[in-house]
Amino acid sequence: MLKDITYEYYESVDSTNDRIKERAHAGASSGLVISAGTQTAGKGRIGRRWESPKHDSIATSMLLTPADISLEAVPTITVVAAMAVRDAVYRLYGLDGKIKWPNDIVLGGKKICGILTEMEIRDGAVWYVVVGIGVNVHNESFDEEIAYKATSVDLELKRAGSEERGHRAELTKAIWESFKKYYNIFITTQDMSGLKKEYERNLANLGEHVRIEAQENSYEATALGINDKGELIVEVDGEQQIIRTGEVSVRGIYGYV
Repeated sequence: MLKDITYEYYESVDSTNDRIKERAHAGASSGLVISAGTQTAGKGRIGRRWESPKHDSIATSMLLTPADISLEAVPTITVVAAMAVRDAVYRLYGLDGKIKWPNDIVLGGKKICGILTEMEIRDGAVWYVVVGIGVNVHNESFDEEIAYKATSVDLELKRAGSEERGHRAELTKAIWESFKKYYNIFITTQDMSGLKKEYERNLANLGEHVRIEAQENSYEATALGINDKGELIVEVDGEQQIIRTGEVSVRGIYGYV
């Protein structure tokens, strides 16, 4: 179980995930959170770079040292983290985001966050897990290649007619508090059985047609929900298939969502 959360903040780091790894090797305890004003070498999924403009976005990572967690259960922590971001943004700002499977939070059809979970194995078992979260908060513009799918908390508040602005420290704390709540439900069973209904209530494209983009081919399917492992269940030509995290990209038929 995750009990205490300890926060540390730095103006600039190479990567909050890498800083957590260093501290894990030095014996840091579960629940350590490192956040930064900017990252010089932030990382996204599938080897992508995650941009962290100075003081515009949240860059934060947590150390977990779960006892006896299975290797198979670790990727599901990313799904749990997505629920935490969605919950925190809604509680603080009333922005009703949806989860684009497995871990993108979308507002107004665009992405506001990225999540990267990494782990290290020792003696054939999970030694520690790092959960890294990046959230666009004050960003007003984005590079051309991602502008079509990226947004921020401030942009969405403005679009909703609010004069309120996001607050990075406040949102960071709210995210990890929500994560603690969801993680402690998850870790008792090491699956999504206790969280699946809530996740599916907020799942973008639930019951709708999506495009499954694999390396070799792309095809259309109907999104049915998730299983206890957090994997996406789709229907193709009347038959159900399981889509596993990291294997493919799932998009809407007419755009990003």
